[in-house]
Amino acid sequence: MKCEIDSLDRKMLTLLREDSRRPYLEIARELGVSGGTIHQRMAKLKDAGVVKGARLTIDYGLLGYEVSALVGIRLARASAGAAIRDHLLGIPEIVELHYTTGTYSLLVKIVARSMKDLYALLSGRLQAFDDIQSTETFVILDTAVQRDPDL
Repeated sequence: MKCEIDSLDRKMLTLLREDSRRPYLEIARELGVSGGTIHQRMAKLKDAGVVKGARLTIDYGLLGYEVSALVGIRLARASAGAAIRDHLLGIPEIVELHYTTGTYSLLVKIVARSMKDLYALLSGRLQAFDDIQSTETFVILDTAVQRDPDL
């Protein structure tokens, strides 16, 4: 269900997207409204499911995770989707899981400490699962754009 937002909501969300820890009173002053207005509108957006929480962005490379990859997964049978999802959720290096159309049934994003660790994950924990027919791995060399769309 689509949720309609106005220009004040857009400005408020844009400011919070830049810094989700920014105090509501500071946003209210910048936008020329009361703090209660910001609290009320944020509650409305949360209740509608537009705002799902605040996000912490971590540079995993600085923590020793040197390799990121996208892995396309072909399923042996479509009915195995739920079981495979549950299996994949148990692999902590998988940080995103998407159902897709086209060549792959699933697309996952993996962060690993090294190429050796990525290989071990692929061969030992991913490709060894019976309902996974095949995988194709795309190592991420650099991320040039990572952003939300304009509101």
